[in-house]
Parts: sequence; C-alpha cells; structure tokens
Amino acid sequence: MALQNIGASNRDDAFYRYKMPRMITKIEGRGNGIKTNIVNNVEIAKALARPPSYTTKYFGCELGAQSKFDEKTGTSLVNGAHDTAKLAGLLENFIKKYVQCYGCGNPETEILITKTQMIQLKCAACGFISDVDMRDKLTTFIVKNPPETKKGKDKKAMRRAEVQRVEEGAVADEEQKKLKKGMKKKSSPKEASVKTTTSKKKANGSDEDHGSPPRVHAPPEKEEEDDDDDVQWQTDTSMEAARLQIQEQLNAVTASMVMISTSEKEKKVKAVDKAQGSPKSIDDEASENGNGPHEELVQEIKTHIKEGMTAKQFQSFITSLTESAEEVMSAVYEAVVGDVEKGFAKEIVKKKGYLAAAVGEEDGSQLLLLSAIEGFTKKSNPTAAKEVALVLKALYDADILEEEYIVKWYEEGLEGSNKGSSIWKNAKPFIEWLQNAESESEEE
Repeated sequence: MALQNIGASNRDDAFYRYKMPRMITKIEGRGNGIKTNIVNNVEIAKALARPPSYTTKYFGCELGAQSKFDEKTGTSLVNGAHDTAKLAGLLENFIKKYVQCYGCGNPETEILITKTQMIQLKCAACGFISDVDMRDKLTTFIVKNPPETKKGKDKKAMRRAEVQRVEEGAVADEEQKKLKKGMKKKSSPKEASVKTTTSKKKANGSDEDHGSPPRVHAPPEKEEEDDDDDVQWQTDTSMEAARLQIQEQLNAVTASMVMISTSEKEKKVKAVDKAQGSPKSIDDEASENGNGPHEELVQEIKTHIKEGMTAKQFQSFITSLTESAEEVMSAVYEAVVGDVEKGFAKEIVKKKGYLAAAVGEEDGSQLLLLSAIEGFTKKSNPTAAKEVALVLKALYDADILEEEYIVKWYEEGLEGSNKGSSIWKNAKPFIEWLQNAESESEEE
C-alpha cells in the first residue's frame, strides 16, 4: 500500500513520521445513479485519527452532492463522478482545517467541543488549542455527531498502526531512491547517437574532419594531464629572478619581526594595566562596544551559513575552533535563530543540518544545546520563551535531541536557581507529551 506524508507542506520530507495511505477511488453505476466510491476511506480516517463519516460528509458539503458512509460495511459513497485528484485536494483542505495544529502543524490533535458548542483542536505535542472556523458546513455535523472518547487500548492500537505505517513508508522511500539511482546510471540515447556519428566520420575521413576537428567528450582531469605533458618545466636562474626571491624572503622576515613587536607591545600594555589596578581588559572593552569575542564568533558562523557551507565542512570548522564547547554551541544556536523575531521553529527546520553537525555524536552535546536554548531565551525577546515548546518539538522530530536529555534538562531546570523562569512553564506541555508517550510504549 503506497503511503504519503500527512499535509501538503510535508510532502518532500523523507523522514516525516506521520503517514497516510494514498486515496483510491472507484466510479460505480451509470446515468443518474452514478456514484464515486472512496475505497480506502476507513484507512485514511484511521491515519488521521478522525471518524470516516467526517471525511465523507466533508466531500459531500464541498461538492454539493449527497454523501453516505455505511458503518457496517465501511463504504463511503459520494453522488456523481469525481476525479481522484479533486477529492485528494479536498482531503488536504480537511486536514488543514480539522486535523493539523494551527500552531506547530502536528496532525496529532484531538477534537474538543466546548459548552458553547464551539469546536477546538488540542495538540498533544505543543499543547496549543486551535479554534475551528464555525462558518464551515461540516461543523454542524461534528457538533451533532461528536467523536467518541478514546480509551487506552484505542491509543495503543493507533500507535502500533502508526509505527507500522512509518516502517512501510521508509521501505517505499528506499525503493524510490534505488529506482532514481538506477535511472541516473543509464546513459541517455542522445549521447549514444553522438558517439556513433563521430565514429562514422572518423572512419570515412571526410573534409569536415580536416576543416574543424570533432569534439571529444573527455573529463577535465585527463585534459589537464595532456596539457601538462606538452609543457616543459624549467627554473629561472637569471639575476633578476634571484633578486626577486631575496626581496620576498626579506619581506617575510620583516613582517614576522613586526608581528613580534606588536605582540610584545600588547603584553606590555596588559602588564601596565594590571600594575595600575585597571579592572577592564581589552576583551571587556570590546564586549561593551558590542564587538566582543562571542559576538565576533556568532558573526563568523553566520557568514559561513550564508555562504552555503555543507554540514561536513561546518562540522570540521566547529572542531577547529579554540573556544570551549559551551561557547561554540551557544554561538551556533544564536547564529541560526538570532535574526528571527518570530517563528523560531521554522528557522530551525530550515537550518537543522548545521545544528545536527554541531551536536554530532559526542556525549553531553545535546545538553549543551539545551542550555544554549535556555540562555538565548533569557536574553531574547518574550516570543522566544513562548515558542520554546515548538523549538523543542522541531529538534526532537529532526532527531537532533533525544527524549532522555530533554526530560533531564527540564527536571534539573525546575530544581535549579532559575526555576521561576517562564521557559519551564511553556515547555511543560511538550514534556508531558513525551512522558505520556514513553509510559504507553512501556505498557505495550
């Protein structure tokens, strides 16, 4: 069964764990009695954690046709002949309105009906409560037919089905990658035809060969080697060349002498400051002016990110730095999200490769990243503290942060000196979601 990611915005994410089966439709009957049967509507509804009657009714409301879902047989029928692509587009609209969280976009939500007959979506990941637009036609049907309260066994079955869907989706993605690699290896017919025509021209020895030589498709490395073979290398032993070489050596010696003298002057200045009892050093004055060593490191990392440095190059660059691991991690996180005033989680998803390279596989690096998030949230705007749950979830979904380190950091923060900070209050819904998921997996 072919699977796809839930939500059109996550279509290109190969590692997205929320999957659903692709829609399969079948047109039945003819004339005035023609109908469209959504064959796997029950499986789609299970993946979305919504009753299948909701999706069937939504199709009927949007298409202006009668729709019916049979609870006994599980068949979903919509009057009229409708294309699969059109119904799939309507299903995407249903997911945006009634499945995905309006805050973080997670499809793991629960429908709530308030006392005032208003419909809300409660996200199990970030705790955000979304208000559904009650002007939609489907809202009256949902209020009259509220979803059943799920029991523990139902949640376990849904989680097992989710794990199975993720595994099937991973297998399908690997098969698609293998097919793409196989297609790239095959040579195109145009190149084969060009090779045959050039070989025929060489065999015939036509006048065109004498006028303009044929183009040879050779790799650039071989051409460079051929060019090097034609060149004759020799050293210049003239008096002018010897004079230039001596001048270059003298310039290098004088430059090193200048560097030594300047370093000695700096040492003398520092010694005089210490003797006079001046409390401020050169680094302190630079930090007061906004150009301290931390700000310079952040700016350097930003330039590398803007230049499009790869993850491997970025990792080797980080390991070459002389600062402490804590300072480097704090500078990396600030360089990634420092220019953003709102939507920190989206920026992290865009640049998650750099954070993953910074964390690596070393022990304690995840806790350093969490402490960097905490430090940035303290000195940043209030929006960063409000979106800390979304940031943690984005890093958790990207496999950059693991559950045990997040919980450990949260518990130590509640017991520490900064336990009154708003960051712990905003991160609490996500921590509770992690702990509940862990307890349910242990019961299974």
